[in-house]
Amino acid sequence: MSGTEIGLALAVFLACMVEAVEALTIVLAVGTTRSWSSAMGGVGAATLALTVIVAALGPALTSLPIDLLRVLIGGLLLIFGLQWLRKAILRSAGLKAKHDELQIYAVQTAAARAAGAKPAGFDGYAFTVAFKGVLLEGLEVAFIVLTFGANQHRVALAAAAAGLAVLVVLAAGAAARAPLARVPENTMKFAVGVMLSSFGMFWGTEGAGANWPGGDAALLAIIPGMLIAAIALSKTVPHTLDSTPPATFRFLSRRHQRPGDNARMRRPSALLIGVWEFIVGDDWRIAIGVAPALALTALVAAAGVSAWWVMPLTVIGLLALSIRRAARRACR
Repeated sequence: MSGTEIGLALAVFLACMVEAVEALTIVLAVGTTRSWSSAMGGVGAATLALTVIVAALGPALTSLPIDLLRVLIGGLLLIFGLQWLRKAILRSAGLKAKHDELQIYAVQTAAARAAGAKPAGFDGYAFTVAFKGVLLEGLEVAFIVLTFGANQHRVALAAAAAGLAVLVVLAAGAAARAPLARVPENTMKFAVGVMLSSFGMFWGTEGAGANWPGGDAALLAIIPGMLIAAIALSKTVPHTLDSTPPATFRFLSRRHQRPGDNARMRRPSALLIGVWEFIVGDDWRIAIGVAPALALTALVAAAGVSAWWVMPLTVIGLLALSIRRAARRACR
């Protein structure tokens, strides 16, 4: 395999591991507390839906013209990757509560017990919560599989990496018979955010008509450069807090944090809200800002000027502004 394909497989594997760990916690909670058969039915239905999504959209994406495909996938990966990276930076700075699988498991278990008496047969609560939990976490994996795989015409490789990650998590969960609380999720999300943002920047720039110095070898500089920028931003957050007037500090909200979240999982709107949060994340300005960055790159490239530098500057600027806003909001 080429270096790009290895990076593709690694990014998909790590991202899928994180999402599989989170989905496992939800399934364990409702399965242990309510009904294993109904919970596994929800898992099976969600897995089938995700398989259909990948199988249907994969060929459609690969049939698009290469430049359009790179702009589309590069932009989506940037939106998605920057949201992952933003959250990881805020967690590393202590502004966002870290993912605690044991706490989430306790909240999910308490909500399942409060949902009423268990029926003798099919348990609609266990099925619905397991289905939505696996589907929402799995959509992120399906998105990464489709975007990475379609751009390189290696959907099968991306799907294989995702499948391997799921098997690893399932084996670890079966052995532990408990939530996988020791998995370094924030570190993994930081790494995945860097890789998604780097590949998105690389492909989006090429799709907009600009050329990277060195071609594919530019990734060897883009990925470390993005990592250094992200680490530097995480170190600047305390200085941002120091310059903020005294206020009552609070963690930024996060998914699964409130006990009532699990009850809302049963509402029809919960799935739509989850999809919206999946695409846009916590800061819609990042999603909006990626489009002008790609357009500016295309304009500069069309003028005959080297334009590869436009995306790195605008992407890091978007991320820095988002981190600054989040830090100040957390202290208000």
